[in-house]
Amino acid sequence: QVQLVESGGGLVQAGGSLRLSCAASGSIFSINAMGWYRQAPGKQRELVAAITSGGSTNYADSVKGRFTISRDNAKNTVYLQMNSLKPEDTAVYYCNAIYGLADLDYWGQGTQVTVSS
Repeated sequence: QVQLVESGGGLVQAGGSLRLSCAASGSIFSINAMGWYRQAPGKQRELVAAITSGGSTNYADSVKGRFTISRDNAKNTVYLQMNSLKPEDTAVYYCNAIYGLADLDYWGQGTQVTVSS
């Protein structure tokens, strides 16, 4: 099993930056990929960015060029650097890990990001 703890959310003005962190613990050697999802009020949860165990990344079109996902293997932590934030980026951001042969999903508790105009 895997435990995920997010941090770094908050309130920022449009054009500002935030960095989210997701610390993983437990059976981390069986994690296949990690990612960040977000869910705005009244909307479905959507993938923001993901990084595989091999280091490949992918991003939602809406955040390409503004957000960067990265990881620190020594700290078992994945980061989401968010620049040029827009009010439409306001959402609860969730860390996700895909684990094991069955590609099980694990989720963090979520962290609120609010971008004011």
